[in-house]
Order: sequence, then structure tokens, then C-alpha cells
Amino acid sequence: MSIDTIFPPSLHNHERQLASNDWQHGQVELQCVEKWQETHDVFSYRFQGIEPVKFQFKPGQFLTFNMDIDGKKVYRSYTISSSPSRPYSIVVTVKCIEGGRVSNYLAESLNVGDTIDASGPDGVFNLVDIKADKYLFLSAGSGITPMFSMSRWLTDTQVGADIAFLNCAKSPEDMIFRTELDAIRFNNSAFNLSYILESGAERLPQGLGCGEGRINAEQLSRLVADYQQRTIFVCGPEPFMQGVESLLESLNFDMSRYHYESFGTESSQVDEAVITENDNTATGFMLRIGDNSRVMGQNETLLEGIEAEGLPIIAACRAGVCGACKCKVIEGETESSSEMTLTPDEIAQGYVLACSTKLKSDVLLQL
Repeated sequence: MSIDTIFPPSLHNHERQLASNDWQHGQVELQCVEKWQETHDVFSYRFQGIEPVKFQFKPGQFLTFNMDIDGKKVYRSYTISSSPSRPYSIVVTVKCIEGGRVSNYLAESLNVGDTIDASGPDGVFNLVDIKADKYLFLSAGSGITPMFSMSRWLTDTQVGADIAFLNCAKSPEDMIFRTELDAIRFNNSAFNLSYILESGAERLPQGLGCGEGRINAEQLSRLVADYQQRTIFVCGPEPFMQGVESLLESLNFDMSRYHYESFGTESSQVDEAVITENDNTATGFMLRIGDNSRVMGQNETLLEGIEAEGLPIIAACRAGVCGACKCKVIEGETESSSEMTLTPDEIAQGYVLACSTKLKSDVLLQL
């Protein structure tokens, strides 16, 4: 567990840090100054700038790491789990995925003192762009990371926000930030914390709101009785997201106050993706990019086709969240599962997110 549970971390080279410039956006070289294990498969990593900087970002935004692994350039996006109210370091929290290339590389090979290139911050899922007085944070799995940053920032800045935080996890052993959230709960009277666990809820302390099973109307109404009056932020795996959205719609919730960020499915987490050849029976549709052409598999995304051709593209989140893989369809029809970061004008011009788009006809693409 990090010493940052209650207090900000001790700073390396105090005077240089205090005199450092703000980092608001762009490239930055980071050095890992602390690494710790949150649960059996989740690690947190604290970074400071090689050249000291004060990190400026919006609670809920993410960084994109640029790494060389086995001689190949790899990009991945990770939500910042620390708060901008503690600007001298920045923390990301990553769940290890079975067979995952990057998450396991970080867990096994990234050590204190190592450096890594990053860019950002990015993301519209944040408290600055989406303002409210009463919040409900709903999270599952590693989707807790933006909610934790938001909760700590609201508590540190003492803005008087009314916060209900409902976290869903498999068991008490899978509860990320459990100690830190308890500290916030004890120090912020406007912070209402509750849990829904698939199993083991009876092992949580008495007096802590909790339920067992999956989130449903009864559990939501009991744990957050005034949810209809709150602005809701939701983050977690895709099945969780779909379930929460369907639940709220069935309860006639005002969906203009529903905001989400998806961390993908178990096979395509925001922090990981492994491209396989399974279920890629040829569609007969041709993808053309300049002088390159490829017959696409029925389950292949544009991103997989681009990478298979060895063409340059940044694919950071691989889940339709970060917008790094934006490209333009010049001819043909496609089907997209996410347009999260695209403006209406960009969509009208034919821009798509390569990681979330499949072919419905022959396509001419511009990178």
C-alpha cells in the first residue's frame, strides 16, 4: 500500500520540485519512483518527471504510454488514478490481463528508477468538462481508477460536492483502493461509500453499505436512494456498462446525466488487447489504404487490418475511448461500436475510430 493513502508523498529533491513548471499537455519523460500491489492482479505505479514538473490534468483523464517491448513500439492508455490536487507525481493503476502484453510487462519488468515516455492528458470523461453538485460514481473492476481520482480531488479541494460511490467487485480480495476509500469516507462527511460483491459481502465491516450479487434496481435504490437526483459517472468492463445503462433506462433515469467510459471486455481491456486469428473468416470485403490492400476477416477491425499491413497508427486504448486511432473513410460503408471522441462534424466527414470499426463493404481508407 502506498504512503499516499492519507498524505501526499515525500518529494524527491524538494526545491527543484517546488520550482518546477506546469505540465499541461504533450510529451513527457517519466521515472517510476514507487510501485506497489493493490490486489493479486492489480499494480499501481507512481511517476515523477525526469525534469521536475507539476502535473496538470482533469480528474478522470488518462495518459498514453509509448513503450518499446521486444523491439516493437507499443502504445497503451491508462487512466490517472491520482488527483491533480497532488501535482508533484502522477499514478496509474493497471490490472494484469492473462496473456496481456503490456499489463504483464509493467507488473514483471517495470521497476523503480526505470523511465517511460508518455503523452496526454486526454479524455472528456472528467469532472471539469462535466459539472454537477451531486454525483453517483458507479464502477467495476479497474474501472474504479477515474472514480478514485475524482473522489480524492473533490475531497482534497473541499468543494462541498455530495458524492455517492458504489463499487462492484468479485470479492473483498478484489476491492481496489479499499483502504484509501475508507480514509476518504472517514474524512469526508459528504462521501457515501458502498459495495456490491459477487461473493463475500458478509466479510465487510458492519455499517458499510453493501450488497451481494449483481447490481439491480433493488440494490441501487437501497444503497443510493436518491440516485434519480444525481449525475452518474460509470466505468468498467463492457458487460457491466451495458447492464447499468439498461437498468437506468428501465428506471426512467434522465440519461442526459449519464456519463460513461468503457474499459472493454475481458479480451479487449483498455489496458490490453491481444490480436488473434480466431473467428476471422474472410468477409470478401477489401480494405484499401494507399498502395496497400487486404481482404478482411468478418470480425477484424480496421485497426487489425492496418496493423497487419504494417502501416503506422497509434492504437493506445484499443476500446474506442482515447481517439488516437482516428482515420477517414473515403469510400465504402463501415459499422462502428464507438464514436466517443469524434465530433458531429468529424463523423459527417467520414472519420471513424479504427479500433471500433468493421467493414460493411469494400473501403478506401485514409490515415
